[in-house]
Amino acid sequence: MTDQTPQDLPNALPADAAATDDTQAATADPALAAAELKVAELQDALLRAKAETENMRRRAAEDVLKAGKFGAEKFANAMVPVKDSLEAALADQSSDVATLRSGVELTLKQLQQAFSGAGIEETDPLGEKFDPHRHQAISQIEAPGEPNHVVQVLQKGYLLHERVLRPALVIVSRATS
Repeated sequence: MTDQTPQDLPNALPADAAATDDTQAATADPALAAAELKVAELQDALLRAKAETENMRRRAAEDVLKAGKFGAEKFANAMVPVKDSLEAALADQSSDVATLRSGVELTLKQLQQAFSGAGIEETDPLGEKFDPHRHQAISQIEAPGEPNHVVQVLQKGYLLHERVLRPALVIVSRATS
């Protein structure tokens, strides 16, 4: 044993405790440094993820804006030749009706191709059952056959990808009295 008096003992304990704390600090420092490094890496990853999310949100908003603004570009490109053909027909000074008719028929084909390419479909509901979602009844007349069927089409309807663009104007049959 050492020659320490009871008064010297309290002074000796802090030195031993300090040595123990230094040992723990030395062993804790690498663990603490590793934890701090991991926290820094995670914070960096979080900031990068937030920035990427914000960039994606901004790009998506720009895409939606562009889609709304230039969505009709394909259809517009298909309509330009139709306009050119109509202007050429009006500029034609010949009085040949057959040539004019032929030009108008070709122009109609161009228009039908443009409609088809844009997903516009013509509906002619003659003889079909009346559908208030696709047809607009102008009047009813007594007619043979089943009631509530289209007996006359005043104006064709149009669908855009199965959605009504313009309802067909029709006359509908009613039951004979």
